[in-house]
Amino acid sequence: MEWTSAQLRSLVELPRRGTITAVAQALGYTPGGVSQQIAALEKATGMELLRRVGRRVELTDAGVTLAAHAERILATEAEAVEAMERARSEIAGVLQVGLFATAAAEILPLALQQVHRRHPGLSVHSQDMDVDEVFDAVAAGAVDLALGLDYPDVPIPRNPALRLRRLYRERFSLAVPTGTMPGADAVSLAATRDLGWILPSAESYYGRAVRTACRRAGVEPDVRHVVTDTAATLALVEAGIGVSTVTDLMLRLRSSRFDVVPLEETIERHIVVVVRASAEFRPTVMALVGILGELADHARAEAGPRGLV
Repeated sequence: MEWTSAQLRSLVELPRRGTITAVAQALGYTPGGVSQQIAALEKATGMELLRRVGRRVELTDAGVTLAAHAERILATEAEAVEAMERARSEIAGVLQVGLFATAAAEILPLALQQVHRRHPGLSVHSQDMDVDEVFDAVAAGAVDLALGLDYPDVPIPRNPALRLRRLYRERFSLAVPTGTMPGADAVSLAATRDLGWILPSAESYYGRAVRTACRRAGVEPDVRHVVTDTAATLALVEAGIGVSTVTDLMLRLRSSRFDVVPLEETIERHIVVVVRASAEFRPTVMALVGILGELADHARAEAGPRGLV
């Protein structure tokens, strides 16, 4: 029988995700592409591998059997890739990296410069992703590693198949239209009771983290605009539409004119690099993670005690 790693990975993800669409989102494919991969597997095996149950799909007995073996095949493949990389005299190969907008703008360019200088044989390919999806993308093997966000108030569920390394810890401040809080050295979230908020969806980790902090301070944020894009959020604050939380890295995405006031309460986010446990010792992965760690150390040293920690 002939099959590809992509086909086996799609099959393995089906019972975890439940729908073709969810598998496609996790792996960075289109739903049609996932369906074609499963169809190709069924053709190769000559057996039906999945069946529809309402809006969801589930594996047949044959599908369950093949998925169990596929897990081992993919793990063995990962071990082979690591062994081949270690057999080389130089760090070389291709790495697929998932990342979110802030990381793409502020972190990846510096890392790629260092990769090009130190490891010319290493080619890094990146793809912009929804920040809440990067953990699943790494776990599913859609990317080799990713830059993601973790919030202490609403932490990402820990997956034993993943390894997380914290690069930066950022503290949020409050972005307010110019003149809204003149002369304020710091402000409590309770003071935003009568202000309109601009926040991501309550289903997002970021949106949940800010709402959790507000409720802990005794106030329910009046979210009038649900916005995911950071640059759009900053533009709305600048236009006097409402308030939002910001970090230093977020502020660097767009030159804006509004006031930034420190918060009395602590709301943090951690920028992390995520790798599969089975791939954390691959030379190429270790090289890029090492460079990211060095850049984070340098940024902390430059920022001083009040900056990134």
